[in-house]
Amino acid sequence: MLNTFSGNTHFTEVDLDFLIGEAVPQASNKVRLRQMILEEQEFRQAIVGDERVFQRVISDAEVMVKLSPALYFEILLRKASKELHLSTYTVERIGKETIPVFDTSGVTALMEQPRVLEYLAQMLASFTVIESQVRRVRVRRGIWRRIRHNDMDIDSLMHLCSAADEENRLGYYKRIADVCLFVSSVFQEHSYFGQGGGESTFPASRRMRRSMEDYEWEGKRFYGLAESHPAARLAGLSGIFGVLREQFIYARKPLRFIASQYLHSSRANVFGSPPQ
Repeated sequence: MLNTFSGNTHFTEVDLDFLIGEAVPQASNKVRLRQMILEEQEFRQAIVGDERVFQRVISDAEVMVKLSPALYFEILLRKASKELHLSTYTVERIGKETIPVFDTSGVTALMEQPRVLEYLAQMLASFTVIESQVRRVRVRRGIWRRIRHNDMDIDSLMHLCSAADEENRLGYYKRIADVCLFVSSVFQEHSYFGQGGGESTFPASRRMRRSMEDYEWEGKRFYGLAESHPAARLAGLSGIFGVLREQFIYARKPLRFIASQYLHSSRANVFGSPPQ
């Protein structure tokens, strides 16, 4: 949960073989191609975004067990970015109705900003495995409380964050903001309650049923906290967090697109059951 974004997908050997095999199967110098994928950003984008790569991914039901999750989602996001670039509008859900919103230029501009698409791919990959654990949190001097949480439960994450030293809070800020972005896009049609995995982490009166607006507000707030954290500046991540804070609504659009267009029948297999 608390790992920071590296900026580049660390492709596995299987990932590299897959990309080369689908995009340039007749290549003679595959060692050089591997190096170019890893070191040259434009070439890497072209290979990952190749239509043959996407078609293989979308038609292979077992692809998730073959590729790294980050590569899988980057392939889908690069295809979504192309599709949205060719479209004139995205779709917003208002209650039970859907309405067209003519905002694709803003969405595609967001996706073209440095490292944003890669960040979103790694963020989605982080939700394929949910960590759950019990931690001891100091309430006051000499008093400790055992808090059960998983890293999809923003109520307990906020509680743990408030108990952490400031220097250790960046990971919590990032994860809480990511959960808000993820839930309000990939699972936008579901009501969401703080998730405690069995027994409630907090008394019922403190467990919140959040609206889409709540997630948007909290997501922007915590990306803002992550943006201003000294560790984010040192890691060169403040810019990404700032972009997601400012353009949170745009960032939801490609995630919603792949959830509805590419993952509609396999979403539960990829991410598990929707939060309840």
